[in-house]
Order: sequence, then C-alpha cells, then structure tokens
Amino acid sequence: MSETGENPSVREWGEEALVSHLLAGLSSAPGVLTGPGDDCAVLESDSESGELLLFKTDSVVEGVHFKEGTDAERVGRKALCRAISDMAAMGGRPTFALVTLAVDDERAVSEVTGWYRGIQEAAESFGCAVVGGETTRLPARGALLSIALLGKVGRNECLLRSGGKVGDFVAVTGRLGGSFASGRHLTFSPRVEQGQWLAKSGAVTAMMDLSDGVGSDLPRLAKSSGVGYAIDLESVPCHEGVPVERAITEGEDYELLLTVSPGAWDSLAKDWGGRFPDCELTKIGELTESTDRSLPSGWEHYRNRE
Repeated sequence: MSETGENPSVREWGEEALVSHLLAGLSSAPGVLTGPGDDCAVLESDSESGELLLFKTDSVVEGVHFKEGTDAERVGRKALCRAISDMAAMGGRPTFALVTLAVDDERAVSEVTGWYRGIQEAAESFGCAVVGGETTRLPARGALLSIALLGKVGRNECLLRSGGKVGDFVAVTGRLGGSFASGRHLTFSPRVEQGQWLAKSGAVTAMMDLSDGVGSDLPRLAKSSGVGYAIDLESVPCHEGVPVERAITEGEDYELLLTVSPGAWDSLAKDWGGRFPDCELTKIGELTESTDRSLPSGWEHYRNRE
C-alpha cells in the first residue's frame, strides 16, 4: 500500500507487478508467435529460408547501467551487446539495429560520438548493421541509449523460456557475480555462438540470458514453464572472491541460463567442453513440481538504487 492508500508509485509496486499490469492491456496480432514475456518477440517471416524474426528493445541509462564519466566506447558497446545477449538466449543472431539517444544539450560531442563508435564496433563484431535511429534532448543532465534490434533464428531452433519440464537440469554458462564492481558489465561478450550451438543441439528445453541474476531470472523461467526449481548453491560457479549470494543476486552477467533434458546432459556437457573450452557449462539444479526454497531476489528496477 502507498502512504496515502491510493495511487501507488512504481517503486511501491516494483518492476514485476508494473510490467504484468501494463501487459494485461495488450492484444496480439497475426504473425506474432511469441509476444511479451520472453527475451525477444518472435514473429513470422516471409523469408524463403523459413527463418523466424526476432525483435528486441533494450536501453542503458546513466547512473543505472553505467556511471558518469565511464569510457564512452564501452558504454556504446554495452548498449548494443545487452540486446544481442537476449537474442543469443533464443538461439538467434542479430541483423539490424536502430539507436535512440536521449541526452542533455551540455554533453560533449566527443562523448556522444564515442558511444556510437562503441555501438558500431559491437555491430561489426556480431555481424549486424546500424540502420538509423533518433536523437532527442533531456531537460536535465543525463543520458539514455536505447536499442531496437532485429534478428533471425531457425524455425525449429528458437528457444523460449516456457519449454522447461519437471526433471530438467538447470545450468549456466561462464561464471557469475561481481560484474559491475569489476567492470565486466562493460566488456562481456554475448554468447551468440554458444546460444546457436545449444539451440541446434536438441538437448535444451528452455533458455534466457542472465541480466538480473539467477535470483530473479530463474523464477521467471520457471514461471513461464509452469514448474518450480531447486538449486544447489554450492554448485553455482562464482568469479573469484565473489560469495554465492552476490553471484545470484547482482545481475549484469549476461551469461545463459538454460534447462536440459536429463538424459541428454552427459553428452551435451562432453561436446560443450570440446567446442567451448574457455567457457564453462555448469549444472546448478533442476526443475521441480514446486519450489521448496525460493532464492534471494536479483536486481529489480524501481527498488534497487545501486
């Protein structure tokens, strides 16, 4: 309840409740295969290849996703790579991007052009093109870089959050925690190649990217799949010096969270080690009928301030 008992603030509601409320009023349309609630929207395509379209928006805000004075090229790179990471989590690849920039009119041009150099560097690295966008002025000091990203995925290779089944193993790529403090949130590499390989394996039942931490993202995947979860905290792969609670709550890791059919795990893990020796794949739990012990929540906009 708000202090007045009426007209609660978005901080009082929190991100999950606000998004659910906003989405309740939306309707679908022909050609929409997967709408709100997954890492990307999935749309029908007229392409002769039979591939599906992926559509994603994402943004970074000064003071939330990067600090004032942060290296401009790294900020721009992060802005695009965040959206690419969501596409990787569905087994897709990025194709075209639009960039919207909102910034105060006292901002140095050199910083703005640095953001765009970083965006272009990321686009070239992952095989997509920046094809336009928009700029607008903020009434006070600040900056927002928003990305609209199109991509493609094979019709039979698109991985959703909703495909998990009771008994599936839960796994993550890489190591978790300490991303913002270490600066890794500016230098991470979206797992595009790994995501496509996992999508083609036939072993993965559900997948999403880890942007808000296992503590927030795993419950979202489980809810979409209509199941619960059980996690072995001691098995969570943490970066050196990062306690497990921080590793599951901090977010900004941009690794992949996935579920795997139990009978396919051993073969998948063996093949993964040969294909991606520099990127770990770790089993951390399983999907269950219900959740006996919930995890500490990860990052949540409107409630987290740092």
